[in-house]
Amino acid sequence: MYKVKIIAHGQVQGVGFRYGTVLIARQLGLKGRVWNNADGTVELFVQADNQETLKIFEEKLRQGPTPFASVVKLDVFSTDFDDFQNFDIKY
Repeated sequence: MYKVKIIAHGQVQGVGFRYGTVLIARQLGLKGRVWNNADGTVELFVQADNQETLKIFEEKLRQGPTPFASVVKLDVFSTDFDDFQNFDIKY
């Protein structure tokens, strides 16, 4: 199991970024959680069975999961967290 923490910078709040991220993650069979941070970034915990799927997911995030999102930088860190059963938005 591969687990990463991702912080997305740019125009990522108020543009459907979290919802678009959930759709992409579920299509790829990923598990985790996404949420807004007070500093305007969006943070994610993502787990996958292989690195290739994580790379595809990262590329889709860089392109912006919605037409209104504009990602200027993704910080990606290997990390550990409790396993998730699905991929959802943390409110």
